[in-house]
Amino acid sequence: MSAEALIIAPLITEKGTAVGAQGNHAVFKVRPEATKDTIRLAIEAMFKVTVLRVRTSNFLGKERRRGRTIGHKANWKKAYVTLKAGDKIEFFEGL
Repeated sequence: MSAEALIIAPLITEKGTAVGAQGNHAVFKVRPEATKDTIRLAIEAMFKVTVLRVRTSNFLGKERRRGRTIGHKANWKKAYVTLKAGDKIEFFEGL
């Protein structure tokens, strides 16, 4: 699977920006089957940075109802990526 297919999107949330401000971190939404090694290789290939550490969290999809029909949202995974000092990923550089 390609690097672009593993990384779904950066997570721009209040908690994610606070984590990024404290240290040199970035938060991404990734595919549930992605491993820490493949996430590290994908981030290094896409953004040309050095990744020191990857931490992941799995989230189960919530149950949703519409009338009598019960469905589920998709499971997803969050990756906290620690970058080498001096490296930076800018998400909104062109604004």
